[in-house]
Amino acid sequence: QVQLVESGGGLVQAGGSLRLSCAASGRSFSSYDMGWFRQAPGKEREFVAAIRWSGGSLYYADSVKGRFTISRDNAKNTVYLQMNSLKPEDTAVYYCAASRDYGSLRVLEYEYAYWGQGTQVTVLS
Repeated sequence: QVQLVESGGGLVQAGGSLRLSCAASGRSFSSYDMGWFRQAPGKEREFVAAIRWSGGSLYYADSVKGRFTISRDNAKNTVYLQMNSLKPEDTAVYYCAASRDYGSLRVLEYEYAYWGQGTQVTVLS
């Protein structure tokens, strides 16, 4: 069982930056692959980025590639999402999620067993 709590969301002007954090509690955080998803108003939740349990492999949605960076600190039981060059279309509730080790990174919601409550990111034009 893993409990996840996101923080770091807020209001930012287009072109600005935010860093989201996701603190995990429970057992064996370092054995889980971690992902970030987001859900904009009126839209389905979508994959943003994922990182392997070791930190050795990363994957991004095309819409955020080159602007967002996912990282993790297993000693602190925390995963991060650094978001740069933010655009109004990045406005959404951002969720972190934990997936068991499938051997490769996953992008589908159902492959993630544990979810945080989400943090709102609003980008003003």
